[in-house]
Amino acid sequence: MTTFDFSPLFRNTIGFDRMAQMLDHSTRTENGTSYPPYNIETRGENHYRITMAVAGFSQGEVDIEFEKNTLTVSGRKAEENTEPSSEYLYQGIANRAFKRAFKLADHIKVSDASMENGLLHINLELEIPEEMKPRKISISGNARLLDTGASEVKAA
Repeated sequence: MTTFDFSPLFRNTIGFDRMAQMLDHSTRTENGTSYPPYNIETRGENHYRITMAVAGFSQGEVDIEFEKNTLTVSGRKAEENTEPSSEYLYQGIANRAFKRAFKLADHIKVSDASMENGLLHINLELEIPEEMKPRKISISGNARLLDTGASEVKAA
């Protein structure tokens, strides 16, 4: 088993309590599940897209949920009539149910989702709150010092 030393990451970070948990989770295997296949792409500085191949599923058979920084996509085929109008010699198109979860960073919002040609597109956007954006701090020239007696001390 390979071990990773993440101590250099923690030298310059403060308040990343969830990071150890996320790193531990990401190093585990997902029980070999690779269905349905998906892509994650960046579409600009603050825009991302997840594309999943969901051939054979209709829009009504796929659910997308977003809760507590977790995006969950699940699909379940509707029950079909079991009337034997045809018999499969080979059935390679998967009709099995699936559930795939993605951990999202803080302030990532799902902007929209669409389905076309058997591909489910989920668009994500990073919305940084105004109070978290970088701001310039001015430095004042006149500093006043207070002693324990609360009297002002001025430089001569």
